[in-house]
Amino acid sequence: MSRIDYSVWDHIEVSDDEDDIHPNIDTPSLFRWRHQARMERMEDFQKKGEELNKGLSDCRRKLAEAQKKVQELKLSGTEETKAELSKAHSEEKRLKKEEREWERKRDDHNREEKKMPWNVDTLSKDGFSKSIVNVKPESHEETEEEKEQKHKTFVEKYEKQIKHFGMLRRWDDSQKYLSENPDLVCEETANYLVIMCIDLEVEEKHALMDQVAHQTIVMQFILELAKSLKVDPRGCFRQFFAKIKTADQQYQDAFNDELESFKERVRGRAKIRIEKAMKEYEEEEKEKRMGPGGLDPVEVYESLPAEMQKCFDEKDIQMLQDVISKMDPTEAKAHMKRCIDSGLWVPNSKTDDGDEKDEEGTYEEVKAEQEEAKKE
Repeated sequence: MSRIDYSVWDHIEVSDDEDDIHPNIDTPSLFRWRHQARMERMEDFQKKGEELNKGLSDCRRKLAEAQKKVQELKLSGTEETKAELSKAHSEEKRLKKEEREWERKRDDHNREEKKMPWNVDTLSKDGFSKSIVNVKPESHEETEEEKEQKHKTFVEKYEKQIKHFGMLRRWDDSQKYLSENPDLVCEETANYLVIMCIDLEVEEKHALMDQVAHQTIVMQFILELAKSLKVDPRGCFRQFFAKIKTADQQYQDAFNDELESFKERVRGRAKIRIEKAMKEYEEEEKEKRMGPGGLDPVEVYESLPAEMQKCFDEKDIQMLQDVISKMDPTEAKAHMKRCIDSGLWVPNSKTDDGDEKDEEGTYEEVKAEQEEAKKE
């Protein structure tokens, strides 16, 4: 077993009640001044840490954008983009160096913080004042079945709240609603909002799709911020809203670009879904139309000579007989057989005596009727 490290207790700054104070000095006032000075030092130190984290986060965002641009230029592969690609590589290299510098400063700050002596304020600080604790979860790779079941269970419980969040417009309203419903700040909400956007686009509710798409990107940005800070997203969504409400133009442009890109992807997915649905519908209709011989009457009709199509359009048997008489017998027989198999031509199934007739003689039947008509 490893020994407990008690060295943390070696440096505790509790000088308020240990120093010898001159009898002419107002001791309570001195303690207040010392306490105030210490609090100001702690506040400045904390502010410095926040600035370092913010600088590192901004640098990583710019680096991600630069890497994305490099990939896009590589894919284009044109002569015109070679100069741009070289410039983009240089920018990427510069940002990587800047990122390492920010990380070094942050690590130095964290080490300095650990070395700082404890005092009455840090010793008595409530460590469990929030209901959300950033605990790193155990590593566990979820299977597809587990992910699907998790998503289904979550949606069944929070579907109404997710839809409400998707329809919000103002930053303050979104922040307030997530404060009241922190469980919504998760990947499952983002996934449901994506599906919701595609459904709305399929239904041609474009304005509503734009609104829900905005909230989808809000959730995605919160999740990305949590990932970069390595914290629970429920504990950092307020930081996103504080940042976006006072964001510089570059950050706002990045948000808007991602939003437009997402909406374009939604339109593409909706188009694919519509085309698939139309194809399935056409196949079902085709199946319903199938004739007794398994042929589609529409396809058979479109393959017939124009003269035969006209006969079926006008439902004129005499005209059909005349057309057949002028055709090659083999070709005419083949066309008539396909018409029967598709249901375009339904031969007389019974004679005048009520006996069944053989459908195989249909071409000959039409021909015979034509010859009989000529004799009369």
